[in-house]
Amino acid sequence: MRKEGIRDRVAIIGMGCCKFGENWDKGPEDMIIEAAYEAYEDAGIDPKEIQAAWVGTTTSHWVGMGGLALAEPLKLHQIPVTRVENWCATGHEAFRNACFGVAAGMYDIVLALGFEKLKDCGFPGLGAGRGVHPVMEVRRTAPSSFAFAANRYFHEYGLSYEEGKRAIGMIAVKNHHNGSMHPKAHFQAEITLEQVLNAPIISSPLGLYDCCGNSDGAAAAIICNAEIAKRFRDDPIYVKGIGLAQNSIAPHFEPEFNWTTFAATQNASKQAYEQAGIENPREEINLAVVHDCFTITELLIYEDLGFSPRGRAREDIEGGTFTLEGKLPVNTDGGLKCFGHPIGASGLRMCYEIYKQLQGKCGKRQIKKANRGLAHTLGGHPSVSCVVILGNEKG
Repeated sequence: MRKEGIRDRVAIIGMGCCKFGENWDKGPEDMIIEAAYEAYEDAGIDPKEIQAAWVGTTTSHWVGMGGLALAEPLKLHQIPVTRVENWCATGHEAFRNACFGVAAGMYDIVLALGFEKLKDCGFPGLGAGRGVHPVMEVRRTAPSSFAFAANRYFHEYGLSYEEGKRAIGMIAVKNHHNGSMHPKAHFQAEITLEQVLNAPIISSPLGLYDCCGNSDGAAAAIICNAEIAKRFRDDPIYVKGIGLAQNSIAPHFEPEFNWTTFAATQNASKQAYEQAGIENPREEINLAVVHDCFTITELLIYEDLGFSPRGRAREDIEGGTFTLEGKLPVNTDGGLKCFGHPIGASGLRMCYEIYKQLQGKCGKRQIKKANRGLAHTLGGHPSVSCVVILGNEKG
């Protein structure tokens, strides 16, 4: 891989996002059209200017296989449309491939869109039947997987059950506070630490408010060659780095795996940091939107991304480092905790928040300094991760 990779070769000139939630009154086509047309309007382009498109979705087979899932509702019948899937990084994968299509010089203006319609398809929740070993772990669920992670982290770094519960509980409170200010979030209610600590247990130590929900949603981005971006708007957002890494389908059977760190996140961020020229992410990243499928996941991500020293994320949580007023705000839109996790949409929804923050358009949740932001997804067992870094200045 070239050291500078994708840096400053492509720009985002428009983004859109539908209201996430239990969208019983909408089909996937309605959410796709809502997100895409907000992006078209934001970019100030006619849909006929789109030269190619990528769509990410994981479960929506009934709307058409391949690119038809996107081509049909948006009438993109005469251009290349490609469907991608890569676990929970699926939305980011659509974005990544769209960026590469432009950077390669094949196209000037393309569309990346991710969507998922989970609430009326019988989807029981992430990870049901996740176990991949016929004897040792039949029917391991996502909550139980990350409960392993929480218990191991508490043990490894000497936290009592109460100390650990408080640390991850504060993440839930932070994210719900941020999400209460986002009109497109599924859950917009603030919660207290007492509510988090007293909530019903899902998989100990994770309670109800430590887990994200199932939601429906769609998000879209219009991407163009960076050299022509200012023809469309004065404030395009430039792609500084994209990293993607895979691990084993069963990383927990590897001798060195101990549930307190995920190699896929470390390797994806290493690629993205190198392309963006970032040597100290804690100092050089102004905000991040990360994959908080569970509160303990967000805590582990702080350390895997280099935001906190290993084993010391709790100190940063207690010190307010990741709040809107803190040194490095994380999940400024409420994250998966408030938007839920419509899998194919999540990566692009994260980029939508970074894009708006870098343009200074986030109202009450706008952070003071926003020049460079990071979006992160983590999926599989967990086996795949994508990291995207965006900036509001070229060069």
